[in-house]
Amino acid sequence: MGRYEKILVAFDGSESGRNALKQAIRLAGAEQAFLGVLSVVPSYEGNIEFIGVKNIDAVLGGPIEKLKTEAAGIAAAEGASIEMFVEQGKAYERIVEKAETGAYDLIVMGRRGIRRAARMLVGSVTSRVIGHSGKDVLVIPREASVEWKNIILAVDGSECSRAAVDGAIYFAKSHNGAITAVTGVDLADEFYAEVPQAVRQVVDGAESILDEVRTIAEQEGIVAEVAVREGQAYETVLGVAEEKNGDVIFMGSHGRRGLKKLIMGSVTEKVIGYTRCPVMVVKHRGR
Repeated sequence: MGRYEKILVAFDGSESGRNALKQAIRLAGAEQAFLGVLSVVPSYEGNIEFIGVKNIDAVLGGPIEKLKTEAAGIAAAEGASIEMFVEQGKAYERIVEKAETGAYDLIVMGRRGIRRAARMLVGSVTSRVIGHSGKDVLVIPREASVEWKNIILAVDGSECSRAAVDGAIYFAKSHNGAITAVTGVDLADEFYAEVPQAVRQVVDGAESILDEVRTIAEQEGIVAEVAVREGQAYETVLGVAEEKNGDVIFMGSHGRRGLKKLIMGSVTEKVIGYTRCPVMVVKHRGR
């Protein structure tokens, strides 16, 4: 078995959802993992008798069968077998609950076009799943495929980023890939003018973090480059991913943050919103 023994993909029948399912099937094959497919339909909370509907399950039956048929068709085309689940409720709640109760290791979700995704993700299903679940989450843009040859790794020396390092090392080693580790230095102009020696210390600290990552990678036989860039963290990650034509971006996150702790415009959200390649959010499960 690979790093992930059970993978759960959220499937809503959209173009991005269909691509996410296709990519998840291929990942499950590479990892020799069990693949579960979850579709969530909204619960109806109105007065069904008032609108003349006696059996709400019958009303939902059409969309449910369509989702099942579409998922089965994608699986058949990929030569794979899947287990399909359909539940009613709020999408993020059902996804998080299914991943937990089903002991899944990874959640795979699709992402629509850049313009739509670039609007802050707080409040979206993707953001809520990342915030509320302790599982790793792979977010795949609508037209992207998942490759592991050229991995972009965002690091900042925190315990969260160390979890991302472990994930990136595993996939680079498993797929004969290379890693480019990047960290950003974002200081105000006044800082450069008034305390230039402190700037050097900050840069030295960033370089030390990256050197440690490079050493770990090279000990595993993985080719690793490092890049310290000036600018906001999300911009540096996106810039290096574009420059290096990255296949996937690895980022670390706390195991569970909860919606109240989701920060509008956070680095992870902005990277997910603007990048053209998949993003693997690896969870740190410590305190």
